[in-house]
Amino acid sequence: MFREMLKSKLYRAVVTDKSLAYTGSIAIDPKLLKAADMLPGEKVLCANVENGERFETYTLVGKPGEIALNGAAARCGEVGDHIIIMTFAWQDEEELKTFKPTVIHSDEKNRIPKRRS
Repeated sequence: MFREMLKSKLYRAVVTDKSLAYTGSIAIDPKLLKAADMLPGEKVLCANVENGERFETYTLVGKPGEIALNGAAARCGEVGDHIIIMTFAWQDEEELKTFKPTVIHSDEKNRIPKRRS
């Protein structure tokens, strides 16, 4: 049996920009993408801490410090909102015994003050 489990989480990133005039996605600081084990184009579930909105989109490589909501996702948050960005992976029963998700905490400037795995 396979189960869909949390693979990685970027916790409390701060939205720095939004653009409706875009085809969609979330642009994420390249260091945050790498630290959170997320790839460009990867599907993500985002949760807005301020308004409770949840939405799915895909990742793009952003500029340093950037978390930008694009296209329809731009309707789900405002600049300054904190969001949680999550990826998931299918795992078999054997993988579940040892796998631990990557959890990255972001500060107010979208830097990494500490890492939990």
